[in-house]
Amino acid sequence: MNLDLAGKHALVCGGSQGIGRAAAIELAQLGADVTVLARSVDTLQSVVDAMPKPHVAQSHSCIAADADDPAAYGAAIENLARARPVQILVNNSGGPPGGPAHCAKVEEYISAFRQHLVASQTALQAVLPGMRAANYGRVVNVISTSVKEPIENLGVSNTVRAAVASWAKTCSRELAPFGITVNNVLPGYTNTQRLTSLIAAKAKSSGESEAVIAHKMLAAVPAGRFADAAEVAAVIAFLCTPAAAYVNGVSIAVDGGRTHALS
Repeated sequence: MNLDLAGKHALVCGGSQGIGRAAAIELAQLGADVTVLARSVDTLQSVVDAMPKPHVAQSHSCIAADADDPAAYGAAIENLARARPVQILVNNSGGPPGGPAHCAKVEEYISAFRQHLVASQTALQAVLPGMRAANYGRVVNVISTSVKEPIENLGVSNTVRAAVASWAKTCSRELAPFGITVNNVLPGYTNTQRLTSLIAAKAKSSGESEAVIAHKMLAAVPAGRFADAAEVAAVIAFLCTPAAAYVNGVSIAVDGGRTHALS
């Protein structure tokens, strides 16, 4: 199986922590040159320092950009791709705050749409010339199992994640003739700051302890545990390899069996 990413340049958005950080490390381990992106360079440099270099010629870097500012976000990625074409794009961003869909303010929907769908579209357009020139492109969007089964009390997230999944499916068909695949990875409950904050918020609103909330979540997971970010990253990395060239337009749940839906 060809998992070699030597000579490929990967851009991992939201790469400062959690699943993004783990994905950057996994891609580097497979030989890719990795650039991690987040809002602050300070937090990113430690990720760059931690990334492996199994090949002597590998080099890793970081750039700061904020998805809340689409113009600046696009310009930062365009500048990177001009200097060093990108063949692998991992779109990843923290989820919107919890709450019922009908209670959310319009501004919350607009903000989430900008940070997820607009940011993904902006990044794709910036790196697409390099992918087409190389006849090799891998786009992986880290979204949520909510695109298969909406998650209670995550109304804004459910809505926007589904929009990203539909966008990805559409792009997968449009870009396949150029050797470019577009897929989604759907993490289940994963040990990240996002999960910690969701448990804390639910505990606060329900009056139950965080331990009780976590126990209830785990009761819905056949595997009986939360995922490690590296387990999600392994699936992301596989989809970026030559071995996954014929996997296109799919949404893969990495959730320990929690999702009931067949597709």
